[in-house]
Amino acid sequence: MNKSTQAINAHRYFQYFRFLGLAAVVTAMLTACGLSGSESEFPDKVRDQQYRYGSLVSDEGGFTLLGEDAKDESTGLTVNAYLWRATLDTVSFMPIASADPFGGVILTDWYSAPEHPEERLKLNVFILSRELRADGVRVKTFKQVQGESGNWADTDVAASVGAQLEETILTRARQMRMAQKDK
Repeated sequence: MNKSTQAINAHRYFQYFRFLGLAAVVTAMLTACGLSGSESEFPDKVRDQQYRYGSLVSDEGGFTLLGEDAKDESTGLTVNAYLWRATLDTVSFMPIASADPFGGVILTDWYSAPEHPEERLKLNVFILSRELRADGVRVKTFKQVQGESGNWADTDVAASVGAQLEETILTRARQMRMAQKDK
């Protein structure tokens, strides 16, 4: 072997052992996180509050993150359950990229209708209210068109598309609420 081949091999070994060392350090750190002690170290009051979450769905039709004690606007993170489910029903034809029920955000991935493969649409839906209200949901739409070179380019979407989706979500949420009350 010549000197350049030896240098390359030595560099590869160095990189390999550096990676193993880094992996060992990360593994040790993550393992240490789980070894913080038993539950008996916590005072009873803190331990009891930690496990007292209550119902995930409140009587008002919203999700509650911090439990029954979190009725205060400043601490409780909730969204309206009817709006949440109606939004998921309405956008169910699109692939969901991210859904956060506590923050009230649903992000879809790009979707192309079979009849228009050269166009694709993406939605960001924000649930803004704990109550079922007309201004409780906002839809942001994005559209791209595929050019002759195959690259996707952003294009404008009519403002009415977002408004129509918002109205569809609200209508579906009202139907769900009425169906729930009829039971």
